[in-house]
Amino acid sequence: MKSSRRLLSRSGAIAGLMLCWNGVAAAQGGAAAGAAAASSTNKTIARDTSPLNPENSLELIKPPEHQEEAAYRTFQAVSTEDPKRKIELGEALLKKYPITQYRPRIYAALVAAYLQTNQIQKMEEVGEKDLVLNPKDVQVLAMLGQTLPRTVTATTPEPEKRLDKAEQYATRAIEGTLALKKPEGFTDDEFEKAKSQTLAIAHSGLGLVDFHRGKYAEAIAELEQSVKLDPRADPVNYYVLGVARHNSSHFLEAAAAFRKCAEFQGSLQATCKDGAEKDTNRAAAQGSSPK
Repeated sequence: MKSSRRLLSRSGAIAGLMLCWNGVAAAQGGAAAGAAAASSTNKTIARDTSPLNPENSLELIKPPEHQEEAAYRTFQAVSTEDPKRKIELGEALLKKYPITQYRPRIYAALVAAYLQTNQIQKMEEVGEKDLVLNPKDVQVLAMLGQTLPRTVTATTPEPEKRLDKAEQYATRAIEGTLALKKPEGFTDDEFEKAKSQTLAIAHSGLGLVDFHRGKYAEAIAELEQSVKLDPRADPVNYYVLGVARHNSSHFLEAAAAFRKCAEFQGSLQATCKDGAEKDTNRAAAQGSSPK
């Protein structure tokens, strides 16, 4: 079985799996945006940017200029399948209007776009800027909580600090998401799907943190929760779940996770097929029968 580090350091593999409730839709391997995320495009959840919100800077109260608003609409209209263009327009907009009231939405969109283009440092920087303005932005909290542990490698400086930060982000995302109330403009189904997707990302982050720390039982519990909440979101979760189960000598369960991973086309498919076959054989040698 190939090293888990090979996967966890490959941030581009999860770029399309991130949920965005404010115009940043989920996509995997160039596929169409996820139904729940797409249905909520241009709606706002967990991001109060009104002048009445005391968390917002007074700079946000000033009405936008016509050109500023037009520039934002142009940025907003760019497809999430074109992250390079999204970044180009977003960076230009922030440079020209550094205190624009649209900063929170631009930051959130750039978090996903930077991730899609594997610019992890920029993703973290803009994510932290977003959280200064919107500490309860569960979308960005969840994305950071999942991405940070996926980019920890043997050469990462002070990896434990990075894992601690990821754990804090993911925990805040879960707490904030569970406390959300359905806003106007969302159906019950849309809202529940959006919550489930965000919780799945956050639980994935916690599972990856536990995995790095060698706490396989805890990692398994978190990753099982993640795939239960959003079973078609992410082959990475099934792969890491398989590795955690394998490392815990739960070979039959590991094979099941690898088979799920192998259902997804992509760079992990062959590895997961191999893992499923080998752990099925290991389970049989132990006297277990594959399910």
